Amino acid sequence: MTSRPDRPEEQPGPGANAMTDRFHDVGERILDALLEDSPEWASDLGDHRFTDRLSDHSADADARRAGMLTDALGALDEIDDLLLPMADRVDLEMLRNRVSADLWRLTKLRPHTWDPLAQLPVDALYGLIARETLPPGERLRALAARCRAVPDFLATARDRLAEGPGMPRVHTETAITQARGMAAMLGGEVDVLLEREPGLRFEVEAARDAAAAAVQEHIDWLASRLEQASADPRLGARDYAAQLWYTLDSELSEEALLTRAESDLLATEEEIAEVAAEYDGRSPYQGQVRDVLDRLAAETATTESTIRPMCEEALDHLYTRIRELGFATLPDRPIRVIDMPEARRGVAMAYCDPPGPLSSVSGEPTLIAIAPPPQDWPQQRRSSFYREYNGAMLRNLMVHEGVPGHALQLAHAFGYSGGTRIRSALWSGTFIEGWAVYTESVLASLGWAEGATADNQRLRLVQLKMRLRMIINAILDVRVHAYGMTEAEAMALLVDRGHQEEGEAAGKWRRAQLTSAQLSTYYAGYREVADLAADLARARPGAGRREIHDALLAHGSPSPRHLRTILGL
Repeated sequence: MTSRPDRPEEQPGPGANAMTDRFHDVGERILDALLEDSPEWASDLGDHRFTDRLSDHSADADARRAGMLTDALGALDEIDDLLLPMADRVDLEMLRNRVSADLWRLTKLRPHTWDPLAQLPVDALYGLIARETLPPGERLRALAARCRAVPDFLATARDRLAEGPGMPRVHTETAITQARGMAAMLGGEVDVLLEREPGLRFEVEAARDAAAAAVQEHIDWLASRLEQASADPRLGARDYAAQLWYTLDSELSEEALLTRAESDLLATEEEIAEVAAEYDGRSPYQGQVRDVLDRLAAETATTESTIRPMCEEALDHLYTRIRELGFATLPDRPIRVIDMPEARRGVAMAYCDPPGPLSSVSGEPTLIAIAPPPQDWPQQRRSSFYREYNGAMLRNLMVHEGVPGHALQLAHAFGYSGGTRIRSALWSGTFIEGWAVYTESVLASLGWAEGATADNQRLRLVQLKMRLRMIINAILDVRVHAYGMTEAEAMALLVDRGHQEEGEAAGKWRRAQLTSAQLSTYYAGYREVADLAADLARARPGAGRREIHDALLAHGSPSPRHLRTILGL
């Protein structure tokens, strides 16, 4: 897929070509500096120039990093955006937002001094083990190099965390879980890779053993600090406002976000009550929504052995359904459902892991990872998990994570080619999550299958339940970090008004503490993407569904406000 302009560019004025060339040069140099400073991020994007190293989180490196980011902002400020074509103006603002956010987090928020999750090299090792991004020999040599760097990396992490303001308990517990998963990942999964390159066994095993020992030392250190890990995970109103600004890349304040979300929560409660009464075939009564959702969950409950096959079956159906509906152009990139690696568990139940957009390797699959409930959960809570993620809910989940949600959108985004790599490397979570939630709503209105009344009603019910969850995510995010919402208040909101199972609600409370602003991207993004789609349809009255959606997807993953500018809306 290639991009095309959706409206004519403005005629360049005097000096425009020179300024464009200058921006392309400055932008590429800044992006290169960011990639070199974060080898793990570079690898995720498919840039493998730095696969032999890990990020340096020492105090000296922080000082150098702050200087680099400050200089980058100065260089961007010297670019006259009025002399740039529209696409480059958007790239300039996206890069400025990224650099500004990195500088603020480095110098003000400073998560590397209090969040042990920010000091784990999980992703640095995972990509080399799990993805066919490089030939096996190159992957193993890079893995050995990064494993050799792990002891010093974790020693520096302990120094920074010990000197910091204190760690929150929830972050420490999750870091221990992920570190144990990282240790397990260095075992059997590496052995499988070594079977393809036995000549590297000695080099890799020595480095792997040293890394595994260092990880165990780090686990022991974190466990020894667990009782003292009493820092508040809430950011507080001022830091949360800044985090929200940089994350959403939107003019929406936390106060406006909260007001809109709480209003939409009431409207969605009314809508799901109407759909539940229709599905139930009885007049509305108090508690009907919960009764209907409980019955649906019991009828289609999953098990440990059925959850992944049901996701695969739903994904296969969605390919056919999207073609029938003319929803959007389907990518030819393969999609594979996998069990979520243990080292990545503890935050979300599922995620979409696409190939790196800067990679030269073709044919890599997009991975959709599904996490089972934690092994240490009691049986009652594990059973509630399988009721929450019942067969109908999994269908909606595959819409969000697969097609026409994340997997489809990111495949389109990777087809975008601009004057620089900036838009390929920088993604707006607001647009990405907003698009996925938007597709849930549209597909539920169109139906799971023609004439399948019961299936269509079930999908509509679980989609409205997911809309409640999406709205509550934003309310939870704002109220926890800016207004001090308690666990009891959060659980009541999630269970009573969100109709979530206790296990799902407990996991969301945990996620609200572990993250900040990300939970708001779903709601804020959905509102903005839905408005974009409606406005674009009005502006192009003769365009069909596929044309409208392909136009929204043709420009990478900029924030919705930038996409509105690109589309001339």
